[in-house]
Amino acid sequence: MDWGTDLWDQCDAIDKHTQSGLDLVERYIKFVKERTDIEQNYAKQLRSLTKKYTKRGNKDEQDCKYSNYASFQEILNELNDYAGQRELIAENMMTGISVELTKYLQDLKQERKTHLSDAKKAQQNLDSSFKQLESTKKRFAKEWAEADKATQQAEKIEHELNATKLDVEKAKQHAHGRTHTAEECRSEYAAQLQRYNKEQSSFYYSEIPQLFNKLQDMDERRIRRLAEGYRQFSDIEKNVLPIISKCLEGITAAGSKIDEKQASDSMIFIEQYKSGFERPGDVEFEDYSQGIKPANSDSSLHPPKVRAKLWPFKKHKILHAEKHMPPAAEDFSHLPPEQRKKRLQGKIDDISKELQKEQDQSEALEKMKGVYEQNPQMGDPSSLEPQISETTQNIGRLRGELTKYETWLSEAVGGEDSSNSINNNFQYSGSTADQDPNVYVEFDDEFEDIETPIGQCTALYTFQGNSEGTISITEGELLSVMEEDKGDGWMRVLRASGEEGYIPSSYVKT
Repeated sequence: MDWGTDLWDQCDAIDKHTQSGLDLVERYIKFVKERTDIEQNYAKQLRSLTKKYTKRGNKDEQDCKYSNYASFQEILNELNDYAGQRELIAENMMTGISVELTKYLQDLKQERKTHLSDAKKAQQNLDSSFKQLESTKKRFAKEWAEADKATQQAEKIEHELNATKLDVEKAKQHAHGRTHTAEECRSEYAAQLQRYNKEQSSFYYSEIPQLFNKLQDMDERRIRRLAEGYRQFSDIEKNVLPIISKCLEGITAAGSKIDEKQASDSMIFIEQYKSGFERPGDVEFEDYSQGIKPANSDSSLHPPKVRAKLWPFKKHKILHAEKHMPPAAEDFSHLPPEQRKKRLQGKIDDISKELQKEQDQSEALEKMKGVYEQNPQMGDPSSLEPQISETTQNIGRLRGELTKYETWLSEAVGGEDSSNSINNNFQYSGSTADQDPNVYVEFDDEFEDIETPIGQCTALYTFQGNSEGTISITEGELLSVMEEDKGDGWMRVLRASGEEGYIPSSYVKT
């Protein structure tokens, strides 16, 4: 069954039906566009949410060493990746469905317009032929009536008694002429009728069926393409489900990593804040019943021991305490033993990283100088001398500082056995600070010296940091800039997970 055979007389219905099909395609395109807007807005809100809750700043980044803090940052990273998949869904729906269907719809409209136009022209040609048939038919009828009238008139004149032979002959010739003209019109009408019937048969049995069948084929192709668009709507999201599942699994894994016991957070907290001091001893009994002895040189030189104060759990006013706090020593000798070792080791690590960077830069400058010497057209070797000299001085300075801090660390590690004497000295010094209890404040606010980020940047490309000192980044990741590019093409950044290292400057946008 086809339209041309069964719907040969339903041109208006076919016109409305095909137009309704095109309207459905256009409606589906609008539906997909609105869906993509929803996905894009959803992804945008998710990214804003992760950005809002991502830890930034010195103190927040320090908290990330605990598993429960770090796991939350991993959840935010996974959610950020999840938002990227929602953006991918929106992009694929826009390009794979909306854009392609829009182009296909324009082609269908043009094809439908062409077929309907051809059908209209065929109908107009048939109508024109029918009008011509009616015209020849009317002329034949008119001429035949005139011929019949002339014949009757000739017969009448012939039977009149007073009519002359000339009048009779003239009337017969007129009637004969009219009859001849009527016969010609009759022949013309018969020929036109035959021609019209042939055109009408071709119209209803050939032209119209072919055009209607073409419209049927167009409509069936439209239906198949629309069905494919329906399936794409689902398949596009199915394609990213494995990655979305990995993001959700990563969130679950982040929760499973948390360890509140000795192995992780509690142990880290203990190692970070334990002072290494011994607990205070018993307070000696002072017998006032023997009377007050006069002060002598010994008592003035050796004042009574004062009980060391415990660190308070509540913070006192820091501004007031700072007035009584001794200045910080470069070797961190003002800190408790454990804190001093950590600070010295951290300083050594920082100097080692900076020294390695300067050495890498020195090697790069030497190589560049060698290239300039071999190819003078590329640059002047002497122009690199100031940078080489500065780098050499920096390397010497950093090596000296490294040796100095390594010596202090060795002393701190070797002096653990004398912790009791350190504690005693601390207790003795407490007698001078007894006048103001606000001097006992927490160490973290007074002695933490954490490097502050100097800016933010976004990764333009994915980079695999395989060499020492570098880190891996992913496209679209937000990073904290810790050290700008100093001419060697590398910059130091900090990831949200707490990982820090060097990446190529051209791979990010600040």
